Amino acid sequence: MSEKQPEHQPGKQPAKATVKKTAATKAKKTTAAKKTTAVKKTTAVKKATGVKKATVAPKKATAAVKQPVPVKTVAKKSLPGESPTALVRRARRINRELGEVYPYAHPELDFENPFQLVIATVLSAQTTDLRVNQTTPALFAKYPTPEDLAAANPEEVEEILRPTGFFRAKTRSVMGLSKALVADFGGEVPGRLEDLVKLPGVGRKTAFVVLGNAFGRPGITVDTHFGRLVRRWQWTDETDPDKVEAIVGALFPKGDWTMLSHHVIFHGRRICHARKPACGACPIAPLCPAYGEGETDPEKAKKLLKYEKGGFPGQRLRPPQAYLDAGGIPAPPLGAG
Repeated sequence: MSEKQPEHQPGKQPAKATVKKTAATKAKKTTAAKKTTAVKKTTAVKKATGVKKATVAPKKATAAVKQPVPVKTVAKKSLPGESPTALVRRARRINRELGEVYPYAHPELDFENPFQLVIATVLSAQTTDLRVNQTTPALFAKYPTPEDLAAANPEEVEEILRPTGFFRAKTRSVMGLSKALVADFGGEVPGRLEDLVKLPGVGRKTAFVVLGNAFGRPGITVDTHFGRLVRRWQWTDETDPDKVEAIVGALFPKGDWTMLSHHVIFHGRRICHARKPACGACPIAPLCPAYGEGETDPEKAKKLLKYEKGGFPGQRLRPPQAYLDAGGIPAPPLGAG
């Protein structure tokens, strides 16, 4: 006979069913706990993100309202690292733009031949071209050739040259120069640099004025205006005229040298003055590292201009027609008031 199976007792659950229910309850609690934790973490992250955004937003707003950087600051910051190529490009652009402003730029000494130009240039030391132009008509009327001036009475020459200042020293220079022309060059002004600088009172600056304007041979004229402006533009820091000439000459083709000199000198006399440059009316202000040294207000700067189109007289009594066409006025003769 087989053994009897144990009888089921009512009111009691089988052991396996109890375990299953307990496990399911724990699983539900665990899932709920995980969801609660996930929700808390998400909320915390959102809050944290919100705090970060609130912190970053003011910075963006501050950056958005910054004022544009002035031209002057940009130029100064860019120059210390300016490459030689960038300097050449900037310098040539300045010359091109000045050429558009002063297409009628010219030597501001009156002359009709190389002799008159070399004499006038020597006399222009320590005085203005205007004063020289007012003085030379009487000089050349009485002594039209090197031979005439070489044989002149020094006291009579001194009296004519008195208005130019340092008239005794200048009399010695122009008479010595005239004697040298007669003795060494047959009374003709030589057209070579090495010959011109041998003449009394003639240096490289004077020689280049004569070569460029009487003989059409390129040269750079480093006068006070030229030296001041090329240093303001940071083409060079040199003050020695010969070094300035060499450094600036290397930035330009040789054929540009003479007109470059006229452009720079015209600009120095009319806009970029020594004491009060008219920065606010300057056509090359964006290219100038010295912008801001002078008056930057456009209306106030206009009042500082000494400009043909403003009706100001030039240096010459007999200026070129192009200058007159641009609105320039001839200088008055000596004693005209």
